[in-house]
Amino acid sequence: MKVRSTSFELSGVKIEVVQGDITEIDADAIVNPANTHLIMGGGVAGAIKRKGGREIEEEAVKKGPIPIGDAVFTSAGRLSCRYVIHAPTVEEPGGSSSLENVARAARAALRTAESLKISSIAFPGMGTGVGGLDVRSAVVTMMREVKKHVLGGTALKKIFFVAFRSDDYVEFVKGVGEILAEP
Repeated sequence: MKVRSTSFELSGVKIEVVQGDITEIDADAIVNPANTHLIMGGGVAGAIKRKGGREIEEEAVKKGPIPIGDAVFTSAGRLSCRYVIHAPTVEEPGGSSSLENVARAARAALRTAESLKISSIAFPGMGTGVGGLDVRSAVVTMMREVKKHVLGGTALKKIFFVAFRSDDYVEFVKGVGEILAEP
């Protein structure tokens, strides 16, 4: 379900901001802003588990716990993507996040994407739901990491930023555009 989208380009990589459901995005991998225990309760993680199947969580938990700044990947169950990349933004389920945690999680997800040799990845707002962070600040933080990563060289061809709600979509577009406009 893609409601609307805005495309940008950075050094040959397409950056697409989408309003829709991340579990339905046509990408090789989607990112789960996890907790360090990799338990998939609510928010994005809950949606991934509901649509993709409980086996995603079972596989993830076997690989945990992991610290913020690391990421692991699992299969995607019934989802159309190939992988779910679990990158913690909070210590405990339902905990609060920080912009530093979001930056570390985004870097870890991008490193994991490179190790998988995939060409596309989809990020939700990381730390913005239960984590309690302002959507625009989180997107700016994520986009800074994406920009550094892309300019440093990447196999990725397409990076999605996926906002579920209309209001968040507007903030995603502004946040991504703000970082791309920086020299």
